Amino acid sequence: MKVTVIGLGAGDLNQLPLGVYKLLTSVNKVYLRTKEHPVVSALTAEGVLFESFDKIYESHDQFAEVYEEISTLLLEKGKVENIVYAVPGHPLVAEKTVQLLIERADEYEVNLEFKGGQSFLDSMFQALRVDPVEGFTLLDGTDLKGSELVLTQHMIIGQVYDAFIASEVKLTLMDYLPDDYLVKIVTAAGSSEEVIKEVPLYELDHDLALTNLTSVYVPPVTNEAILYPTFPKLKEIIATLRGPNGCPWDKKQTHQSLKKYLIEEAYELIEAIEEDDIDHIIEELGDVLLQVMLHAQIGDDEGYFSIHDVIAGLSKKMVFRHPHVFGERAAEDVDEALRNWNEMKKQEKGEKTSSILDGVPKSYPAMLRAEELQKRAAKVGFDWENIQPMWDKVFEEIKEFQLEAENNNDNRIIEFGDILFAFINIARYYQINPEEALHRTNTKFTNRFSYIEKKLDKNLKEASLEEMDRFWEEAKKKGY
Repeated sequence: MKVTVIGLGAGDLNQLPLGVYKLLTSVNKVYLRTKEHPVVSALTAEGVLFESFDKIYESHDQFAEVYEEISTLLLEKGKVENIVYAVPGHPLVAEKTVQLLIERADEYEVNLEFKGGQSFLDSMFQALRVDPVEGFTLLDGTDLKGSELVLTQHMIIGQVYDAFIASEVKLTLMDYLPDDYLVKIVTAAGSSEEVIKEVPLYELDHDLALTNLTSVYVPPVTNEAILYPTFPKLKEIIATLRGPNGCPWDKKQTHQSLKKYLIEEAYELIEAIEEDDIDHIIEELGDVLLQVMLHAQIGDDEGYFSIHDVIAGLSKKMVFRHPHVFGERAAEDVDEALRNWNEMKKQEKGEKTSSILDGVPKSYPAMLRAEELQKRAAKVGFDWENIQPMWDKVFEEIKEFQLEAENNNDNRIIEFGDILFAFINIARYYQINPEEALHRTNTKFTNRFSYIEKKLDKNLKEASLEEMDRFWEEAKKKGY
């Protein structure tokens, strides 16, 4: 048995190919995805019988469910008889039900045959005076994603046939374009009922004449500033800075010379997070991203790697290490998710190390490295079961340091490090990040000392310790 899929074209009866017209007028009945098409009324007047699936739209909340049911009904009918199914435009252009038929036809042992119909794209290009060779993107308004937008190309968004879809399209576009960016609403392109209306983006869903033949045209962005939020524009800017006519400083940088800036920017981001200052966080995240982009561009310039290699590696890693999200495993809580992560990490590395401590970077700040070394050791049982021995160790190290310091022994440096290492163990037990704790203390000290400076209207060297201590306590009471 066979399902013949026919395209009704993009407009009125005059645009319908003669062969398609003859087929439609020669069969007993035609199944329609929707009867909302100018050709349908004209063919009905000529005696063609139609059965539409419009009621199915009313019984589902999601378009995917609608298309699934329509395709299933057609395939069930196609198993027992030859039927004709007609869709707007061309069967193979922006028609999800047809794609589902293609995917499942073998399963139902149904043959498919396609009879063309003019795609709405030809009429759109003609109506808009657009040459597709300049680059264009065709998108589905019922399932529009921001990641699909190519702002530098002509964009045609089909199936914008009601105010709800128009509103969703508008909101998606407004994440990337100014509210007043001019777009065009095109209905029944190429037919006698063709209407083209230019509106600012924020009015896209105000038009009450949206129909099954309505599409939205978004002209290419030519304003450089609008493209600033896009990744391709950022990559272009960084490449220009390091290009022949770029900045002398940027062109001179290497992976080695940039190391210190990455560390500085990371700490400035931490400070912004501590301040809970959103604007500052945005700025500092940008500065960290700049360092990533510069390193990637250096790799590109030298022919070793590009930012795409960096992103591809990260994407692959994230998918592989989250089998509870992208695979078959489950993770009911944070601990189970971390177990999955660490297990997949071991598989990913695929190497045996000589020590459980291998892999802790020596370039880590000392405090961070100490914490990570302790965590690694604890995983294999090298850890106290309760807090008291940890405190005993702290007091033991303090005494040893005190003895070495009083004797002015060079070993006092190592003993002082032992105190810090022991205290980091205490912090780990209480799930305190020692780096964050010290950062907060530094901030507190800075705020209280600044209070002293403001209160003492004289050179601090002239002030007594008693005066400064009094204002310190005053600052403390005020919550500094």
